[in-house]
Amino acid sequence: MADEYLTLTLDTGNDTGGDVVIKLRSDLAPLHVERIKELVGEGFYDGVKFHRVIPGFMAQGGCPNGTGTGGSDKPDLRAEFNDEPHVRGVCSMARTSAPHSANSQFFICFDDATFLDRQYTVWGQVESGMEHVDALPKGEPPRAPGKIVKATVGEAPASEA
Repeated sequence: MADEYLTLTLDTGNDTGGDVVIKLRSDLAPLHVERIKELVGEGFYDGVKFHRVIPGFMAQGGCPNGTGTGGSDKPDLRAEFNDEPHVRGVCSMARTSAPHSANSQFFICFDDATFLDRQYTVWGQVESGMEHVDALPKGEPPRAPGKIVKATVGEAPASEA
C-alpha cells in the first residue's frame, strides 16, 4: 500500500487520553515521513512527553529529554517546505532557526497558524482523536505533561484507502 494511506497512531493513554490517528503525507514530505516511520519502528517516541503545549497554537513533542533540546541520533533532515497550510490538526516538524535542522520533534496545530506556512515541513493531518490533543496538559513545560504511551504506523482502514 502506498505511504499516503499509512497512518501514525499516538496512544496518549487510557486515563486522560486516547488514540490520535494521523494521516501520513508522503506526497508532501517523503523524507520526513520516512524518518517518522523509522523512529516509530525503533520505539523512539514511546514514552516521550509533549513538552510544549500552548493553547490556541500547538502541542509539541518528540524530544527524548522532554525539554525541547534533544533529538534522535540520526542526522538532521533537509527541509521539505510545502504549500500545505498550518491549520487545526496539521502535523509539522519542529526545528531550530536553521531551516534544515528538523530531526525528531514535531507539533500538532490546535488552531490556524498560517504564519508558519512554507517555513516548517508539514507531514501529516490528524484524522481522528484531536480531542485528545486538545486535552493535553498546557504549559512550557506542563506541570504534569501528557505523553505518547505508544506510537505505531499502520494502514488506514479500507474505507479510507
